[in-house]
Amino acid sequence: MKVLHPLPLPAGPAVLRAERALSALLDGDVAYLPLPTDDPPVADRLTSALGVGDPIDDRAALVVSTSGTTGTPKGAVHTVDSLRASADATARVLGGPGGWLLALPPHHIAGMQVMLRSLAAGSMPVVIDLRGGFDPGDLPEAIDRIAGPRRYTSLVPAQLRRALDHPDAVAALRGLDAILVGGSATSPELLGRAVDAGLSIVRTYGMSETAGGCVYDGVALPGTRMRIDDPDESGVGRVALGGATLALGYRSVPDHPAFAEPGWFRTDDLGVIVDGVLRVVGRADEAVSSGGLTVVPQVVEAVIDELDAVAECAVFGVPDETLGERVAAALVVRAGAPEPAPETVRTHVAERLGRHAAPRSIVIVPDLPLRGPGKVDRRALRRRFS
Repeated sequence: MKVLHPLPLPAGPAVLRAERALSALLDGDVAYLPLPTDDPPVADRLTSALGVGDPIDDRAALVVSTSGTTGTPKGAVHTVDSLRASADATARVLGGPGGWLLALPPHHIAGMQVMLRSLAAGSMPVVIDLRGGFDPGDLPEAIDRIAGPRRYTSLVPAQLRRALDHPDAVAALRGLDAILVGGSATSPELLGRAVDAGLSIVRTYGMSETAGGCVYDGVALPGTRMRIDDPDESGVGRVALGGATLALGYRSVPDHPAFAEPGWFRTDDLGVIVDGVLRVVGRADEAVSSGGLTVVPQVVEAVIDELDAVAECAVFGVPDETLGERVAAALVVRAGAPEPAPETVRTHVAERLGRHAAPRSIVIVPDLPLRGPGKVDRRALRRRFS
C-alpha cells in the first residue's frame, strides 16, 4: 500500500535536485506532497492537514494543495495519467515539446507542471531564484540558457506586469515561443500591453484540481471538457470542467460536492461559453451583493484597469448597514502617475456598468495582498478595510 511522502521543494536552483523524485512520481512508484522549504509554518500545516505518512490510494502520484479562499487546505489527488495527459496536451497545443523556464514557486501546481512538462520533454527546466522575490532583471540571462528548439515559460499576471516595465526582460521574453499566463485573471489592459510588446501570450485557465491550465485562450485542451451549469438569461453560470487531467478528488475531503458527479469538477467560477470559447467573468464566492444587486469584482476591475493612472486594482465587498455590502476598490498607482480622484474612478465605472457597480470606497495601497501563485487575497482586503 502506498503512503503519502513529503517532497520539500526550494524556490530556487536547488529544486533541480528533485529530478529523481519527480521521475519516480511519473513512473507511478511513489506519491508525493510538494512542500515549500522557505515557509516552514505552511509546510507544517500542509503536512498535518493532508496526511503525510498516511496510506493513500494506490493510483495516486501527486497531492497538490489548493490555494482556495477558505482557510482549510485541500489536496487534489492526481494520478500519473492525469499529469501526463496535461503535459501531452500542452505540448500538442503549443506546437511540440520544448525547454522551460521555471519562474513560479514549485510547490504550487503551475510551477510543478513546468517541471513535469520539462521532464516529459527530456530535461529539467532553467530555474530563476525566487527566494528574494521575482526580479524581471533575471529573465534575460535565464531565458538565454533555455534549450530549444522551442522555449516556454509560465508567469502570473503580476510578474508579467513587472516584466513589461523592464526593457531587457521584454526583449528576452520576445524570444519565447509561448508565455503561459494564469493563476488569476489577466486584464485586457495588461494583455494589450504584452501583445503590443510582441510577446506570445497564451491565457490559461485551470486549477490544482485540473492539473493546472486545461483551457488555453478560452479553448479546452485536447481531452478536456467544459460546460456551464445553471446558466442565467445571458448564459452565465457555474463553470464545470472534466476530462483526462481531472484529479481523483480531494485528499482531505473525499466526499466534497465539487467532485460529486463522476468525471466532472464543479468550480467556483462564473463563466459563459460562446462558440466553444469560455469566458470567465468572476467567482461565485467573491461576488458582492449590494442593495440586492450582484456585482462581480473582476468585471469592475477590468473597467478600472482602463484608467491610465492605475497599475493594479482589486474590487471587494465590505459590510454596510444599509446595503448589506458596499463595493470597495484598492488601487495601486502607476509609477510617476498622479493618484486618480475617487470621483473619477466612480464616474468611469458608473458610465460603463451602472451606478450600482461603482465603488463607494476607494483606497490607494502600495501593493495588493496575494495568496497562492499571484492571486489577489480579497478576504485580506475585506478584513483590512471593513
